[in-house]
Amino acid sequence: MSAIDQNWLQLFDVAMKHLFAIDHFDAGLDDEQLACFADFPPYEAAMIFGEKFDLARADVHWFAKEHQKLI
Repeated sequence: MSAIDQNWLQLFDVAMKHLFAIDHFDAGLDDEQLACFADFPPYEAAMIFGEKFDLARADVHWFAKEHQKLI
């Protein structure tokens, strides 16, 4: 049985999908690796994971509205 709280894991996956367009399965995280982040709130844990592994943010808008006028 998993030592990771399933509610936390679900919220972590939501944050990961929002921030990086992947979930813990896509990232290849097992229970031991998830336990390293489980002391943090899910969104913060996702941010820390992304920073640690230098993931590109999926929620960043590449063009500001001012720049879109130039295209």
